[in-house]
Formats: sequence, structure tokens, C-alpha cells
Amino acid sequence: MATLTKIQVEQRRAPRVLYSDLKIIYDGMANVVVKRSPDLSTSGMFINTPHSYPPGAQLQLRFDLLRTGVIVQVLGDVRYCLLGIGVGVQFVNLPEYARAAIEKELEEIKKSEVRSQNEEGKK
Repeated sequence: MATLTKIQVEQRRAPRVLYSDLKIIYDGMANVVVKRSPDLSTSGMFINTPHSYPPGAQLQLRFDLLRTGVIVQVLGDVRYCLLGIGVGVQFVNLPEYARAAIEKELEEIKKSEVRSQNEEGKK
């Protein structure tokens, strides 16, 4: 199975956002992952799951974005699997509404981080 080095993780093209209530459908079987994860971008996501999916498998994904409340439904291709830990998934034809919502989440996170840094600087 493929593993990411620290450098590879740092070189990812897109920043990450939070999501919740992830539902995965593979071969007609549903799996719900309620755990939140910061590993979501406009290009894909890492899903913490003990379930193993083979690279190349297509998963139907549904999840809620925490800040905007937007529900995203998209098809994802499994790019790699870390046995017992999770899978890296690349989105296939992410709808424009979902891309815009994820980008909005990123903007909100950046604003929040700047506010936090400014508040800490005043202390």
C-alpha cells in the first residue's frame, strides 16, 4: 500500500477543510463515517476508515460541510489505501456548487485563523 511522506503531505496542491457525517457507498453497500476530518480539499479527501477499498475503486460520497452546511454528493476514485487507517480519494467531476462551497469554507477558516492570530498578538 502507498504511504505519504511528510514532504508529500506538505506539497499537496489544495488546502484542507472540515466535514462531518460522511456516507460512502461502494458496490451497493453503505458505510457511514461520523468522524470529522480536516483532510478535504477541492480535489479530494482522505477518509479515516478501517474498511479497505482497492485503488481504482469508485465510491459514491455524501458529506456535510461544517461552516456552510452545504451537503456535497460526488463520485470519488480511490487513489491509495492505508490498511486499517483509511483511503485517499480523488473527486470525479466535483459539481460547481460543491467546489464553491469548499472554497468558501477555506476562506472562512483563513479569516478565523487571522482573527485568532490578531487576538493572540494583543495579549
